[in-house]
Amino acid sequence: MSPTEPEGIRRQSTTRRRRTVRLRTLLILLAVVPTVAMGTQVTLTAQRLLAQSEQLRADVAAAEKIGAPLYTLMVDMQAERTATAAQWAGAAGADGELRARREATDLAAAEFRRLADDPARSFGEVTRPLDKLAEYRQRADTRSGTADSALSYYSGVIGKVIQVYQQEFSHAEDAELAQASRPVVAMLQATEMVAREDTVLALAGPSGDLSFAGYDQFVSALGAQRYLHEALIVPHLTARDQRFYDRVVGSHDWQTKTRIESAVLSGHKDIVSGIRLPAEIRGWQSAHANFSVQMTTLNIDLARSVLTRGEAKADELQTEVAWLIAGSGGGLLAVVVVVVFTTRSVLRRLHNLHVRTVTVAEETLPDVVARLQRGQTVDPGALPAVSGDRDEVGRISDAFARAVAVSVEGHRQLAAERHGFGLFASGIASRTGNLVSRQLSLTEDLQDTFGHDEALLAELMRADQLTVGMRRQIENLLILAGGEVPDPHTDPMRVADLLREAASEVEDFRRIERQALDETSVEPSAISQISHLLAELLDNATRFSPPRSKVVIRAELVTDGLSVEVEDRGPRVSPERYEEMNGRLHEAPPYSVLAQNAHRLGLFVVGHLADQLGATVTLRRSVYGGTSAVVILPQQLLVATDEGQAPRASEPRPRRELQAPPPALELLPAPAPAAATATATAAADAALVPTVPPEPEPVVHTSAGLPSRRTKAPAALAAPAAALVRVPATAARPALPERVPQTHIAEQLREPRAPETTVRPDTATPEEVADAWADYEQGTQTVEEELRREQP
Repeated sequence: MSPTEPEGIRRQSTTRRRRTVRLRTLLILLAVVPTVAMGTQVTLTAQRLLAQSEQLRADVAAAEKIGAPLYTLMVDMQAERTATAAQWAGAAGADGELRARREATDLAAAEFRRLADDPARSFGEVTRPLDKLAEYRQRADTRSGTADSALSYYSGVIGKVIQVYQQEFSHAEDAELAQASRPVVAMLQATEMVAREDTVLALAGPSGDLSFAGYDQFVSALGAQRYLHEALIVPHLTARDQRFYDRVVGSHDWQTKTRIESAVLSGHKDIVSGIRLPAEIRGWQSAHANFSVQMTTLNIDLARSVLTRGEAKADELQTEVAWLIAGSGGGLLAVVVVVVFTTRSVLRRLHNLHVRTVTVAEETLPDVVARLQRGQTVDPGALPAVSGDRDEVGRISDAFARAVAVSVEGHRQLAAERHGFGLFASGIASRTGNLVSRQLSLTEDLQDTFGHDEALLAELMRADQLTVGMRRQIENLLILAGGEVPDPHTDPMRVADLLREAASEVEDFRRIERQALDETSVEPSAISQISHLLAELLDNATRFSPPRSKVVIRAELVTDGLSVEVEDRGPRVSPERYEEMNGRLHEAPPYSVLAQNAHRLGLFVVGHLADQLGATVTLRRSVYGGTSAVVILPQQLLVATDEGQAPRASEPRPRRELQAPPPALELLPAPAPAAATATATAAADAALVPTVPPEPEPVVHTSAGLPSRRTKAPAALAAPAAALVRVPATAARPALPERVPQTHIAEQLREPRAPETTVRPDTATPEEVADAWADYEQGTQTVEEELRREQP
């Protein structure tokens, strides 16, 4: 809590938890989202259909309102263009005809302007060119410019009229109406092409002479109107319109038109200024006047037919919208009913499943597990059974039943394993404990009787070391079985003495070099556990390192407590193997893992002890290529050492009674009396204390300047006999036992090593040293491979 924060106010967590949506909400959303989507789609579709219907009705209304005046304007403009061409050519009576045509055009233009008041439509494309009509009439009257420029104005206005028809009344958004309106627009274009032919022939005048440009315009208009009739009009006419069209094109006037067009194409004469038309053109005006009326009637019928279809299509769209809304409303109502029913059914079944699950988890399973741990039987009817339902909720219930069955079976197997292991450990510990007690008593009696014989005393010391090693293995069994190693110490122990006690548990203790860098002590309640932990690490280091190499154990104070490092010169270990071993040290594994790694039980023992002490043990590669085990003991286990406290190197180590975890293991028989043990241990320690302080051994170098690898002679054998203090006949065994023989090394290394009284300098070359190290590493790898193959 912050110092400035008022007491009693809990600080809010900065981590925002992700909210879980309830299943009821999800089911409702599952129904609402499609319903809303469906309603939205229906609404948009209805709006689109209604808009299309309104557009059709507006087009029909606009066509009925503006279509006839617009068509009248087009016809009058065509007639005025022909009259203007006749006046330009000097035909007789052309002036009066032109005035009449202009008056008709003015009336049609005024009517069109009055009705074309909708700014949303493209009627302005026609009204704007009509504003220039007076200007082009004046040019025609004054003959300023050419005839083609004056006549082109009329053609442009007429083209705008046809374009407005195509844009406003073709109904391109509806395929059926677009197909029906296509002949109407094509018929207007064909009528315009025929009117252009009439204008070109009128421009020839009484002389019948036509310029080359005029002749080209006639030929182009003739080809366009024939293409329109054949490709865009006839194929799209209805049966009734087709019959009317056949009557028009089969009339005498239409035949006359066709004959004159053919005569112009084939019967003209070329002159210097252009061509001279044949005499047959004199019947063109009367024929054109007759069949143009028939074509106008056909155009009006086609336009009315399109308008009628538009009205019918608008009614169909409105009816479709009504059916769409009714059907969608019924479908949405059905969806709501189904969703409500389904939601209630699913939630009811899930609630029942939840109640059963909670009952099993909170009541049934704990009772079953407790009965299994007590060794009682379990009634199968008390557990949920698989019903075999095929729906989702039933499958979830069956999956939960299977999970419960697997959990119960696992607890049953675990209880059986624990019970079996407890019985196994109890039997082994009882038998072995009896043997160890008898062996210790016998060894002490022999030491008391034959302590004056130095050779026999050395053998008795070795036997005592083996017995101590057996006792440590029994302690390992107790630790792995869940028991605790009792600690008989009542006073704190200095770290230097603790390292010495741990080293005394190892058979090859002479190879261990101890370095206590700081003066501190350890709590009495943790001395035995820490000593056992360090002894396991030291035993592992001496066993898996070369026989002549040193194993260094050093202790120093760090920020988190006391750091104890055990460093050996063993074979190389891969990072993956270090990760695996550290996992065993940091977490207590099940018995199945212990059974698979029976030859590596020391790591599991260290892990259990570290967990009990609150310490951390980490394995890593050392700078010498071997393995370094770093133990961090917490500050709570340390006690400050007084400045005047004398070291207790000769203080005897009391025997520890083995205590098994109830009820799997029974208590072992008590060992020999502590007084006799203390006396024997003190006498044996005094026998190994040299009379003069040992001098540091010189470091021998090779000829290449490299440190020479050599092996120190065992202290008990290398020291001269005169340097050892004589012990009385009643002296007991020393407190430094030896380790179990290295049964995994080569046969040649099992033989007793001859003591080296002198240190010989290493004369090997660097190449020989490198070859020797290569052979050593290859040998250690071979041993490790054999150990892996021997694992069960």
